[in-house]
Amino acid sequence: MKPMRLLAAALLPLALAACGGTPPQTPAREAPALETIVVGTAADGGGRAWDGVVEAVRQADLAAQTAGRVTEVTVDVGDRVRAGAVLLRLTAVEQQAGVDTARAQLRAAEAAAAEAETNYRRYAALAESRYVSGAQLDQARAARDAAVAARDAARAQLAQAGQQAAYTVVRAPLDGVVHARHVEPGEAVAPGQPLLAVHAPGALRIEVQVPQSDAAVIRKAGRAAIVLADGRRVDAAQTIVFPAADPATHSVGVRVLLPALDDAPRPGSTAKVVFPIAGAGAPILAIPRTALVQRGEVSGVYVVAGRRIALRQVRPGRTFGDRVEVLSGLKPGERIARDPVAAVQALVAQRNAEAGDD
Repeated sequence: MKPMRLLAAALLPLALAACGGTPPQTPAREAPALETIVVGTAADGGGRAWDGVVEAVRQADLAAQTAGRVTEVTVDVGDRVRAGAVLLRLTAVEQQAGVDTARAQLRAAEAAAAEAETNYRRYAALAESRYVSGAQLDQARAARDAAVAARDAARAQLAQAGQQAAYTVVRAPLDGVVHARHVEPGEAVAPGQPLLAVHAPGALRIEVQVPQSDAAVIRKAGRAAIVLADGRRVDAAQTIVFPAADPATHSVGVRVLLPALDDAPRPGSTAKVVFPIAGAGAPILAIPRTALVQRGEVSGVYVVAGRRIALRQVRPGRTFGDRVEVLSGLKPGERIARDPVAAVQALVAQRNAEAGDD
């Protein structure tokens, strides 16, 4: 029976060919409809932009003012602190020894000054009866003045030693948030070494350097816009143009104050400051932010040419609200997919259709 079945299977195509029949073909599936947009130009946001960094108006970088070893750090990054609160302690053995020495020297100087004052008064009384000469009285007066000066110097040394001892306790200079911590308990620190950084949340600003040729125009305009890292665009609360230029770079600093925001950017984040100055507004390539695909550090868009869909790498630039500038990778008039997810689905359907054709 098995040879008969194999023979029948072999003869079946011949019988179909003899009858003029052809095997049925699977129809190629059409790619689903995909919404596309044509790449065009747009204004660059109405001004020229400079990159800047957001910083707190009130911030303090705390550094060691005396040498010692860290014994305790009471705060960490992100902690809120009150002005005057203890943040860090250093060993105070040497500083306290200096205080004790200065205090002893002051007591000796006070005793010497008291003795010199008594001697001067004695000589002054004897000088009235002419038992001592005027030169002796002058010597007694000079000795008294020197002793008083030595006493005052000893008091100043005691104050200095006490201040060095006070430097072993680091306190918060303002109400704020700790945003940096540079030391751990047990570390030895020297004067000038960074310890902690604190900033007051709320008031924020950005400083940028602009060419001196644009400073006068920016000062006259008196306004600016800020494009944050998340794409938000807000108007500056105040724009301050510095009165002098940097002699090394010949640029002028401009300070821009941010308005109060519910979701304020963090100090240290980047932002762009846009000034409405002449020469701005040149057309640029811009696409919706939703059309941009991010694959790690690579950005791209799905380009549609006829029935072909392909992912192409692009280099994005500035962001203006819901649109992003494209510096390279696209040309005006090209068509891209508005929705990358729908583009992927269409691309899969296209490949399946091509596989069916094969």
